[in-house]
Amino acid sequence: MRNDSTIDTAVPPGREGSAPGRGRAVVLLSGGLDSATAAAWARAEGHPLTALSVAYGQRHAVELDAARDVARSLGIADHVELTVDLAAFGGSSLVDPAAAVPKGRSDAEIAHGIPSTYVPARNTVFLSLALALAEARGAEAIVLGVNAIDYSGYPDCRPEYLAAFDALAALATKAGVEGHAPRILAPLVSLSKAEIIRLGHSLGVDYGLTTSCYDPLTGGRPCGQCDSCRLRAAGFAAAGLVDPRVERWAS
Repeated sequence: MRNDSTIDTAVPPGREGSAPGRGRAVVLLSGGLDSATAAAWARAEGHPLTALSVAYGQRHAVELDAARDVARSLGIADHVELTVDLAAFGGSSLVDPAAAVPKGRSDAEIAHGIPSTYVPARNTVFLSLALALAEARGAEAIVLGVNAIDYSGYPDCRPEYLAAFDALAALATKAGVEGHAPRILAPLVSLSKAEIIRLGHSLGVDYGLTTSCYDPLTGGRPCGQCDSCRLRAAGFAAAGLVDPRVERWAS
């Protein structure tokens, strides 16, 4: 497992000297494994946290319930929930119940191309909302759990995208004009899924509260076959740990 000193927080060129201190951070909290780990990392770094979760028209409400549970477990009292209906646009199997979520794909298939679960511009929408909330709260950072190693090929999870949005935050806000735009921090961007899980485990994250499944069964039981379930299972196996959410359903 990498220690804090080696975690890549996606600092873009030109802002290396403006690393955040220990002021408030807004964390995008989806209820998934990665966002819970990123939130726990930010708390461990000493940031008071505001969480933002978005009901964007996703196929299920399981992840929103998980986000509430994770926020409570991490002691995040300031938890903002917004509804932005991206299902009205369509374009993704995550917001269209009639579209099939890809399942049973091999590692090579997962690593190639952009799957139908990509939601058009989702992270740009979410980061824009988080930027507005951060400026309103006077936060110095926005933390998100995107990852560019073990992921499904989404273009808005890459370091160059995060650097571009960081530059936008400096240009498009009153705080930026005044020289203190919120920084975009992605502590997991260069970690493998196993490294993320080991990090979260060391920080006391209760992964039994999180959900990763794109198409959960009755009661929130993970399907075990979608890309996200397969990446999560491989991560726990590589980390040498048991996934408590899967273990719950197996018992």
